[in-house]
Amino acid sequence: MAIRMKYAVIGTSWISEEFIQGAQLVEGMELLGVYSRSYSKGKALAEKYGAPRVFVDLHDLARNADVEAVYIASPNSLHYEQSRQMLLAGKHVLCEKPITVYPAQLEQLQALAGEQGRVYMEAIMYLHHPVRPQLKSALRALGNITSAQFDFSQLSSKYPAYRRGENPNIFNPAFGTGCLMDLGIYCIYPAVDLFGLPKKISSRAGFLESGADGYGCCLFEYDHMMLTMTWSKLAQGVCGSQILGDGGTVRIGSISQLNDITFCKKGAEPIRVVKDMEKHVIMSHEAAAFLQFIEHPRENAERYEEAGRMALTVSRVMEQIRKQSGIEFSC
Repeated sequence: MAIRMKYAVIGTSWISEEFIQGAQLVEGMELLGVYSRSYSKGKALAEKYGAPRVFVDLHDLARNADVEAVYIASPNSLHYEQSRQMLLAGKHVLCEKPITVYPAQLEQLQALAGEQGRVYMEAIMYLHHPVRPQLKSALRALGNITSAQFDFSQLSSKYPAYRRGENPNIFNPAFGTGCLMDLGIYCIYPAVDLFGLPKKISSRAGFLESGADGYGCCLFEYDHMMLTMTWSKLAQGVCGSQILGDGGTVRIGSISQLNDITFCKKGAEPIRVVKDMEKHVIMSHEAAAFLQFIEHPRENAERYEEAGRMALTVSRVMEQIRKQSGIEFSC
């Protein structure tokens, strides 16, 4: 395999591993290094995936001329400063969702990336998922769509620790996290992409004692349609999501991964729309898009502009939801 881009990851959580595994499926990408504040954690991840370098200082990573791009999977509150530092150092940046905590930060970094001639992109599975065009095609068979319900409720693996009195990052407003930023974004992306911006947004949130939102709901009102969204980190959902029209219903088992999609028509057997994919395979498509944007900017200019425009639109919508719901951060 011809190596065309050497990259490093910032962060050693499970999502970094999923991305690395996905990038292994993309011809031309090579993991050169891992950054972690803990040398032992960085070394363990680097050795597991054959990366020759471990960084414990972001300045060292930024100065390393061999690293052309970085994948950032740190706490949300660090996304802005770390992305800025890497862009100023001439690196391309793929940053986990939410790409920044505030839309004003995103606008600044998008402008900086343009000035630097570098690609700056949000790592969001939905936008680069190969199933996305098929989902849009399936909706055309639904006739007049008047309602939809999106749900992403996933019991957090960190919730038991929180109930024991600990304060995990995901439930700590100091890190710009909480349920909306972690799970709700997976509902908002397809809502905006499939149906556009609504005429009216109404939202509410439920809070933990830490100040973080643990669950929430939102209503998007359009001229001839209503879309409800729910998300929770305190319970495990099993019903999935659905889009309803007078010609049938599309059921989506996983709104985050676009898995388990079926077309249901009254009086007929449900039809499976697409084949399911493992998460790292889905993430390989965002990695591939990142590489294509870097290597072939002219051919992919429209896709890249769409990705940046969608990221900013979703960030602004989420800010509106936070204001309505009383979600505040101390970062």
